[in-house]
Amino acid sequence: MDTDALRWLQQVADGTTVTEVSELESVTQSGVSRALARLEAQIGTPLLRRSGRTLRMTHAGAVFKPHLDALLHNLDDGIAAVSQLIDPDSGTVALAFQQSLGTWLVPDLARSFRAAHPGVRFRLTQVRNEPNSAPLDGGNADLELGTRRPPDAAVHTRLIALEPLRLALPREHLLAGQQSTGQQRISLAEVAGEPFIGLRPASALRRLTDNLCEQAGFRPTVIFEGDDLSNVRGFVAAGLGVAVVPAPRAGSPEAVAGPVVYREIVDPGAVREILLTWSAERRLLPATDLFRRHVIRRAATGRLPAVSE
Repeated sequence: MDTDALRWLQQVADGTTVTEVSELESVTQSGVSRALARLEAQIGTPLLRRSGRTLRMTHAGAVFKPHLDALLHNLDDGIAAVSQLIDPDSGTVALAFQQSLGTWLVPDLARSFRAAHPGVRFRLTQVRNEPNSAPLDGGNADLELGTRRPPDAAVHTRLIALEPLRLALPREHLLAGQQSTGQQRISLAEVAGEPFIGLRPASALRRLTDNLCEQAGFRPTVIFEGDDLSNVRGFVAAGLGVAVVPAPRAGSPEAVAGPVVYREIVDPGAVREILLTWSAERRLLPATDLFRRHVIRRAATGRLPAVSE
């Protein structure tokens, strides 16, 4: 149906004359009348009747009117929602990210972006860092921040930063006490006989940890496996083992002094990539593209949170 005709019918039903409608809409009176007649033909019964010089609703028109009002209200809401979505200053950014980046990187990027674009909203979802999982939360997100490089050719990937890894030790561990002697660096070979806490084997960080240990000449004895790094740190804090984890960042909860001590790993390759991913098959909406460029620019100028000392 012609949405203009529906709106004109609504106006006439609310007491506006055809002459007034034609003046408001810059359409001839005959054009308005023909549109209303076509609408009645589509519905299959007259909706208006003439009473003197005024058009009034027929019984069918009165029955139709509440549905017409609801339809146009929903249509206007939908148009407003789309307008808001495509407005770069009031749209929504659908962002997927790995859990370990949610304590420092994502909050910093969102805060710095909203300082210039306070009307933009974020729809956030967490994704696993398993190499074979679908990128962009299976298509539900427009951007992804993570440490895995999807093999899918249908996405663009941009390196944002290299994240150093650290060995997490219980504070009472012998190697943790070396800070007083200035010895804050450690090789994984020094903890070859220690129990390890790790993520599940499918995790990219777990695979990287296993590879680093193999290069150091041993296979780690993993006694606890978890789904997220907060659990891993919790078991290390309890004195149950050591773990390879991302370096704490300034301002993050992990950087606060507590029962876990972090030591720099001297083994080559003890870093992981942080990547920004977006679809190569669909155009990003304005607010999302603004945020994508903000992330790239902030990374290129070295304005990401620093590693905590």
